[in-house]
Order: sequence, then C-alpha cells, then structure tokens
Amino acid sequence: MSTGFGSEHQVVQVPLIRYAEEVGWTHVPTSEALSLRKGEGGLLFRRVLEEKLIKLNPGLITSDNVDEVIRRIEAVRNTIEGNAEILTWLRGEQSTYDQEEKRERNVTLVDFTNPERNVFHVTDEWQYTNGQETNRADVMFLINGMPVAIVETKSAKKAKGIEEALIQIREYHHETPEMLTAPQVFDVTNLLDFYYGATWNLDRKNLFNWRDEEPGNYESKVKRFFDRQRFLTMLKEWVLFFYKEDELQKTVLRQHQTRAVEKVLRRCADKAKATGLIWHTQGSGKTFTMITAARLILQDREKFGKSTVILMIDRNELEGQLSGWVDRLLGEMQSHDIKIEQATSKRRLRELLSSDFRGLIVSMIHKFDGIPKDINTRENVFVLIDEAHRTTGGDLGNYLIGALPNATLIGFTGTPIDKTAYGKGTFKIFGKEDEQGYLDKYPIVESIEDGTTVPLKYTLAPNEIRVPRKQLEEEFLNLAEAEGISDVDDLNRILDHAMRLKTFLKSGDRVEKVAAFVAKHFRENIEPLGYKAFLVAVDREACALYKEALDKVLPSEYSLPIYTSAQHDSEKYPLVYRYQVSPDAEKKARKLFPKPDTLPKIFIVTDKLLTGFDAPILYCMYLDKPMRDHVLLQAIARVNRPYERDEENRKPCGLVVDFVGIFEKLEKALAFDSDVVSSVIEDLDLLLEKFKEMMAGPAREYIELGSDLIDDKSVEKAVEAFTNQEKREEFYRLYKQIETLYEILSPSPELRDFMEDFGCLSILYRIIRNAFRKRSLLYGDVARKTGQLVREKAESYGLDMTLSVVKIDENTLRVIKEAGGSDKAKVINLVNSIRETVVEEEAFNPYLKPIGDRAEAILEAFDDRQVTTQDALRKIEDLIHEILEARRQQSEMGFDASTFSLYWALKQEGVAEPESNVATIKGIFDRFPNYKENVAELRQLKAELYKMLLPLVGKDRMISLADMLLRVERR
Repeated sequence: MSTGFGSEHQVVQVPLIRYAEEVGWTHVPTSEALSLRKGEGGLLFRRVLEEKLIKLNPGLITSDNVDEVIRRIEAVRNTIEGNAEILTWLRGEQSTYDQEEKRERNVTLVDFTNPERNVFHVTDEWQYTNGQETNRADVMFLINGMPVAIVETKSAKKAKGIEEALIQIREYHHETPEMLTAPQVFDVTNLLDFYYGATWNLDRKNLFNWRDEEPGNYESKVKRFFDRQRFLTMLKEWVLFFYKEDELQKTVLRQHQTRAVEKVLRRCADKAKATGLIWHTQGSGKTFTMITAARLILQDREKFGKSTVILMIDRNELEGQLSGWVDRLLGEMQSHDIKIEQATSKRRLRELLSSDFRGLIVSMIHKFDGIPKDINTRENVFVLIDEAHRTTGGDLGNYLIGALPNATLIGFTGTPIDKTAYGKGTFKIFGKEDEQGYLDKYPIVESIEDGTTVPLKYTLAPNEIRVPRKQLEEEFLNLAEAEGISDVDDLNRILDHAMRLKTFLKSGDRVEKVAAFVAKHFRENIEPLGYKAFLVAVDREACALYKEALDKVLPSEYSLPIYTSAQHDSEKYPLVYRYQVSPDAEKKARKLFPKPDTLPKIFIVTDKLLTGFDAPILYCMYLDKPMRDHVLLQAIARVNRPYERDEENRKPCGLVVDFVGIFEKLEKALAFDSDVVSSVIEDLDLLLEKFKEMMAGPAREYIELGSDLIDDKSVEKAVEAFTNQEKREEFYRLYKQIETLYEILSPSPELRDFMEDFGCLSILYRIIRNAFRKRSLLYGDVARKTGQLVREKAESYGLDMTLSVVKIDENTLRVIKEAGGSDKAKVINLVNSIRETVVEEEAFNPYLKPIGDRAEAILEAFDDRQVTTQDALRKIEDLIHEILEARRQQSEMGFDASTFSLYWALKQEGVAEPESNVATIKGIFDRFPNYKENVAELRQLKAELYKMLLPLVGKDRMISLADMLLRVERR
C-alpha cells in the first residue's frame, strides 16, 4: 500500500505516536500491549496498574489486596455511570479499608502533583472483543495502565474523514462499550484537523476543534493536547459530569473555557486587582466556566486560604439548566470538605456573611437588597456573577459592593458591551482594570467558526401584520429608558406604558392573522426539517390569546403557553389563568421539548424560557414582542444552539421571523458596534441571492449532467464521470451548500424557477452517493424537503437511482465484460454486486462478511489511487471466484452455515486439514452455548480454542485466529 500523502497509517497515525513520545509518552508495540492486556478481552495494562497502585499507596495497597482493588475497577458498569465512577478512581476519590489504621483511606491511582511518578503509555491497533463484537481503535493512551484517551485517525484525502471517525467512535460505544468505560476523552484527526470530545457524549455539536497558535501545524496540536501536565489537569479539573433533565451527561471544557478559568484564578490571586469581566458569547458554556472556577478557588486553600465564594446565578438558570448541575456540584464539593449553603432568603444571606461563613454560597442578586454596609470585609471573598450586564446595575450593584468592599468581583456576560457603556455600567464595574475592558473574550464570530453556536438569520413578516414603524419608534425604540435594557422584567415595565403598541399587538384580527401565518410557516418551513419553535408574545394575556388562535389552525397539542403565574389571576385575568400550566406539567413539557418527534412543538412564551433554557432542536423564533439590546440578544440566542439529527443533517442556522419590525433597522435596536451587529444576525434575503449565484455559477455543469439521466446507460456514464475521488468530493461539498440554502429558504415563490434544476442536481447527488458508498440509502442523506422533491422527480421519469447490480453466479464476469463501459465503471459495478450479495446472504452464510470487507478495502484503495484500475479489477474478480468456490464446496460438503463458515475461515487462513479440524472447533463452540452473554463461558471458550489452535498455527497466530473464528461464528 502506498505511503504517500494522505495514507492514514504512515502520515497520520505514526507521526501522532512519534509526537506523543517526544512529549513524554512511551510507545508500547501492539504485541506487547496485547500481552499486558492478557488478550483482546483485556481492558487495561494489568501488571502496570498493579505496580503503580502498590507504589503510590505504600502500606494501603499491597500484593495481598491489589487484586481486589482492580476487581472493583473492572466491575464498574459499561455505561456513562461507570465512566464517571472510573474518573473518581483516577482522581483518588475512591477508598479502601486500611487494616492498620482501622479506617477507610482514599486510593491514589494517578499522582497529579508529581507527573514524573506516573507511567504514560501510548499504543496502537488496540483490538478488543467482548464475544459478540470486535472493534479496533487506532491509538490508545494510558496512564498507570488505565486507558484515558482513544484516538481515531483518518487519511487527509477523505473529505468526510472526521465524520467517519466519529461514526466509528459511536460504534465502539454501542458495540463494545467495555472499550469506552475507562477512556475519558476521544480524539479524531485527519492531519489537517484535530478534534476532541468527551467519551459518552457523541453529538456532533460536542466535537470541538483544537485551536492552536499555529493553524495547520499537526505536530504542535498533538504535542499541546497530549502535553502531560495539561492532560493531567484536564483529567483532574476539566472533565465534568452533570444531570440534565434527570439524565447523567458529560462534557469536557473547551479551550476558551479553560483559558477563562485560568485567568479568573490568576485574577483572584492578584492582590493588586479586584475585578474582571469574562465576555463569552451566548451559548458558549459560561455557566460551566463559572462553576468550575468557583470549585477550584475553594479547593486551593494554599493560594486562597479558607475562602468564601459567592456564586451569583440568575433565577432562570437555577430553575432551568442549572438545577441538576447545582445538585451534583454540592455533592462534589462536599466530598472535598467544602461547605455549601444556598441563600434561600435575604435574612439567610446576611447570617452567612456576618458569621464569616467559609465555603460556597449560592445566591441571587436580589438577596442583596438593603444589605448592611461592610457586612464582611475579608479579602478572600470572591463573587462570581452570571449575566453581569443586568445583575449589578442600579441599587443592587451598589448594595453588593458596599457589603463586600474588599471582595474580588468577576462578572460573566454573553452580550457585547454596548458602545454607550464605556465608562459606565458593566464595563465600569468589571472591566476598568483591563485595558481592553475585559479579562477574556470569546466573540460570536469565533463561536460560529468553532461550531459552538450556529449563525442567526432573520426575515420580516408581511407588512400588514407588522407593527407600524412610526409607532414602534415613538413608543419603544426612541425611549431613553429602553436603551441598554438588560432584564426582561424591566422590559415588561416599559412595555406596560406603551398602551397603544400593546393594543395593536393584541388586537383580535391581528392575533388571528399572525397565528395563521405562524401555523402555515411552521407546517411548511419548520416541521418538515424536524425542528421546533418559540412564539414570543408581548405579555401573558397575548400568550393566552395566541394559544386560543393557534388551536383553531393547529392541533391543540402542538403548542403550549409557558409563563409566570401571579396572585389573583383567576379573578383579575381569567383568560391568563385558563391557559396556565402547573409546575409539574411545565417541568414535563420542558423535558420533552428538546427531544425530536415529541409534543409540544411550539412554546408560547413572554418571560420564562427566554434565558436559561437550552433546547438545540429549537430552530425558529416567531418574535412578536418589542425587544432591544441585551434582552433581544439573549432571546434570539435561544435558537443559536447546534443540533444534529444525523451525520448528514445538521441545523444550518437559527431563524427569527420578526412580526414587530425590530430587524428592519437593527442598528436602532442594538446599541453595539456595527461589526458586532453584522456578526449577530443576517437577512434571509442575502441567502436567496447566494443560492441564485451558486445555481447559475458552479452548479451549472452538474445540473447539465443531471438533466441527461434518462436510462441505465446515462446513469453509468454519470458515475464514471465521478470515479475521481477529488472531483466527487468537490461536488458533494458544493451540493450540500446549495441544499442547505434550499432547506432554509423553502418554500418560497422565489425558488419556483429553480426547482427543475435543483431536482436534477439532487438526483445526480443521490445517484453518485449510492454508487460510491458502502450501502445504498436512496434518499437517506438528502435533507427532508429535498427528499420529497427528489422522489417526485425520480418517479416522474421512472428513474432508478442505483446502478444496475449483476447477480453473482458463474456468468457474472462474462456479463460485466460484455456490457461494455469503462473498466472504472466495472470496478464500481462489481463491488456493488458483492455488496448486495453480502447484504442479502450474510445472515445465512457468515463467511461472506470478510469477503465483503475485503471488497470495500479494494474500493477504498482504488479511490485513493493506491491500486490501478486493472489491479482492482483483478482483485475483485478473485473475490467473485472465492464466493463461487465457497458456494460449490458448501453444496458438496453438506455442512450447515455455521460449520461451513468456520471451515472456510480455517481454509482461508491456511490451517492444515480444515475439514477434520472444523468438527473439533464446532464441538468446542457447542460446549459453551451461552458465551455471548456469559463472560466466564467466553473465557473458557477462548482457553479451549487456544489449546486447540496452538499446535496448528503457533503462538503468534493463535489469538488472532481465535478472534476471527469468534467473529464468524457469532453471526
């Protein structure tokens, strides 16, 4: 196999191991690693782990009890819960009984303080089998014998290499979860890109691109990521488990988060400075950053003493996404001897601060109302304030600063500093000690580049239902008190005075028209994509009115109003009261909403859920409430979370449909610098222009090719035009860009003139994808709206979108040769024929699976130009002869499918007298009928197979052949 540019093993995998060695990891060859694991069923370097446990725990762990400790480690569940338990072992939070001291003592598995006391190993081709499935990771990293990171490498030539690697990681979790029980992080790389993520968190949006000071420098990326001290810090501090909607979830802090945490810790240790602003865009994980910083300050008593940290969290966050987080945080901190208190009232907050409480206080800013001056004057008090742009304004900020005059104040905000605020507000309070006005910045542009958030697009609702411009400006946009507004409650108070504006928004005829528009738009534009929506109304009464109106045009279960309740609603506001939901019903709905194919599909909101609610499936916001500045940015950021339905279909953007006219002159609603404004949201009309340009320009040659697809010959001709992989991938990229634009814009009368051409383009894409992928999916990876168009067009022409497949029999090669066409097309056709045979017959003839795998390997090598067309044809012909010979022998010998598959595997591996030996091997399998479910039986079965195979093939081949027989037999 060629080792030129793009070769996965030589160009990507081998250098990765070499660079890891250069920063202190020791390479263990595959054969030696297999020995340390005690076979392919082993999950750790047992001898290494034994030695390190005894050495790191003198007197506590001895040769007498080390096996028991390892048994406890190996006994954890092969789930995310087990992975979390392994992390507690790695962090030294598990204990064992000390016979000498008559008490439980924590077990040290990794020395985080002295890296040189640990053993850092890296090995490759880590093949693991659990008796049912076998998988092989490209690279595995281990510390003290415990796997900590798994890496998949792909050739730089593969346009979808990163996606393929992620799919493999997912398969490992599903097929061989044991292999992922210990590793805490995974990496996927194709040399050009280096992505990382937390194991057991497999959404594409949680795969992060490793940023480096030298873009494109593979060596630098590998060495920085696997720097031993940095990696230990990540294991100890940056891997986080939390509960969301009652389910355990996991993440690893991204680079902008770890950078901010480190800056916060340095600022809190700086005696000369007492403030700092962390300006990270909405949706970038500020809350995780803040909570991690709080934990680390409290744990580091050497630097910060026995300190007090006040975690100032927004009420909506506490009730929403942080509810499970806080519970787990309390448990973790208490295990580190840190006291936790929630300031449930103003009185309780004052008691804690006046009594000089040391530990963590979770509070909300309004608890500081009226608090006495100088209630605590200690210097090692640290206040971390979420949504700082709105929580410290006015009197409450003054009370806070007056009560804690020597405290360090760190503000966290996700919205930009407005251009009128330099010298006042958030900037004045938190940014005054930094020249640029902030301690750390992670802007929205960088966030979109990283995939942390998606771009935002907007479109204006029709004029007849939009707020008159003059009225909007006079009653809202031109009001001085509305400028810089940062809290939804303050916004509501201003709108309460805009009586004519609210009357217009809630007029009966308009509500009916807006509801009809929303229903039609949702059904045509949003629901077909599989996404959900918010309808933001001006107040609680408007929410109730919209619920009534929507129920006339949509099933009632489609929508649900979520808003605050108030005393005497049943008497004063009967309509509002009628549609209020109970706390339990709201909790249930909030839990269901982020999940696909569940009801409700539309939340009607006005105050609740506009902050603190994270639902990536939320794609569209119907905005019918005047907003501006921070409140506006926070609200529309609800739709900027990435979401992936499957590998091929990801949320392209968030969409705001504006019924108010806020976006008509966006600069009036956002008092921020123009570059910030332009990076926040883009007019949907610009996407339409881009679609037209691409269809008229680079897509033209492909449209013409697609328009000629009228029979099998023209399909074969089109496939032959794309046998060059680079040309094929270029077409895939272009098509996906155009398809994304079509999905966002459709339905639209502006697209009518392009439907014929786009249909041709989509059919061509579908045909080429079917021809060159492992399994024909027909419509599987075209987007939802596009899929309908492709079906209609294909049916109208009677067009088959797959290449004709030749049945494999004695005449196959003759038929292919007589069919004419190029040799390249024959390679594709023959591989597709083998694929179909394997799919149809594999369940009855397991011996076909390895043949199918070899056919795919030949096609991949052909695609990568590592074999010539003639060599590929010859190798494929050999496989077809093998299939035919296997069929002939199976018929003659009379073996059942399972026995014959074992026989064929022995024969192909060159084992002497396979016919007589297969009976013995089949007998061994029959003695252990439950080995697929019973680990003990699997061990016994393997031992018997090794004993049988050792004299036949020798020690070096014994294990691999036994594993092959297990894979064949289990099918």
